[in-house]
Parts: sequence; structure tokens; C-alpha cells
Amino acid sequence: MGSRIDLHNILCSIMEQLGYSKKSVYYQPPESLKLSYPCIVYSGNGGDTAFADNVPYIKKKRYMVTVIDENPDSTIPEKIGDLPTSKYDRDYATDNLNHFVYSIYF
Repeated sequence: MGSRIDLHNILCSIMEQLGYSKKSVYYQPPESLKLSYPCIVYSGNGGDTAFADNVPYIKKKRYMVTVIDENPDSTIPEKIGDLPTSKYDRDYATDNLNHFVYSIYF
């Protein structure tokens, strides 16, 4: 697929399409950073390698993408779910914030 920067740009584009700031997309934010909601937080989460004759020929990185929103009916998760190789993992609520978690190979 592409680089992490390509994925970042796609996530920023989703936020802009929905009328939110593209600055609300964070890659591995430090604990000290104050996030603005709604937002998308993502990080590396392993990967997958296909082999032929014991030689790796396809390598894909996996990212964990989490949408965090005060709105439990947020439309952002739908857009993330529409991305190629996106797989819904789980959702949960913490501190009055809804978290929607996806895995994406990119």
C-alpha cells in the first residue's frame, strides 16, 4: 500500500471531509499531549509478511486506529471502516468518551 505518511494524509482527509480539523489526527501521541475531540489516534501494531520459497515478498504494516469522540453515534468510525483492509476490532467508553478501534494493514 503506502507509507505511514500516506495513511496519515488519508485520515486527515476523512476528518476534513466531515468538517473537523486535520490537526485532530495523532500518531503515537505522548501522554502529556492534550487531545482535542473528536480525534483519530493511531499507532503501529505489528504486520504481516507473505513468503515464497522461504523469502518474504509481501510485507504489510498493521496500524491500530482509534476514533475518540464524545458522540456515541459519530460518523467518523463509518469512514474508517470503509477504508481498504480496515477491520473493526472493538468499541468501549471511558471518561465519557467513546472509543472505536480498527486494525488497518497499510
